Amino acid sequence: MVTQVAKGSGYLTAFKIVATLNTLSVLFQAVTAGQLLSGASAGSHGMGALAVHVLGLAQLVAAVLVWRPGRGAGWPALVGLAILLLGFVQSAVGGSGVLTVHVPLGMAVFGLSVWLLVWAWRR
Repeated sequence: MVTQVAKGSGYLTAFKIVATLNTLSVLFQAVTAGQLLSGASAGSHGMGALAVHVLGLAQLVAAVLVWRPGRGAGWPALVGLAILLLGFVQSAVGGSGVLTVHVPLGMAVFGLSVWLLVWAWRR
């Protein structure tokens, strides 16, 4: 549920923008991961991880703003927190080379990101 306050305040618009950028950054990570399998360098994948972390934090902040001052739903903030935390764990295990955990976590982060994106744009 999104109230008229959340819609009229601009918080929801900000959330839509950040959710879109976050989902695109996670998708970029999947593309660069595929390129790693073809022998490409890890530079773009590593820089993409930074973008995922920064945008994950921005998405969490935007979700909290939709929830608290905007009087919108609170669950997107919890999902945003999960995305942020899973992203950090995924980055840590990916850096240590544990791909059996890294890849499924990436899929979970992508699925949660798409879920928030669809929710935001259906409002």
